Amino acid sequence: MKISEVPGEDAGVTCRTYVFQNESHTLGNALKHIITRYDDVEFCGYTVPHPAEDKMHFRIQTLETPALEVLKRGLTDLEKVCEHTMELFKTEVAAFNKT
Repeated sequence: MKISEVPGEDAGVTCRTYVFQNESHTLGNALKHIITRYDDVEFCGYTVPHPAEDKMHFRIQTLETPALEVLKRGLTDLEKVCEHTMELFKTEVAAFNKT
């Protein structure tokens, strides 16, 4: 996954827009849902500029925590949710196959 920062932003480390290459609503919506729940997050949202462009803009604004730290924590937490979901799925498939 390639992530870059929108150049020229001078709002400080608590307000950043990141560009995810080769990503869309699938990652954007899930990540936004997780990050929005953090106490220090003032705003979190994403856009897909155009369907023909294979990228997503992801905006984070916090009260004090650097936006990059929030993004990293969000990605880590999303990974944990996905791993937990896969484990539950495998358990249920195994239980179903035993019947």
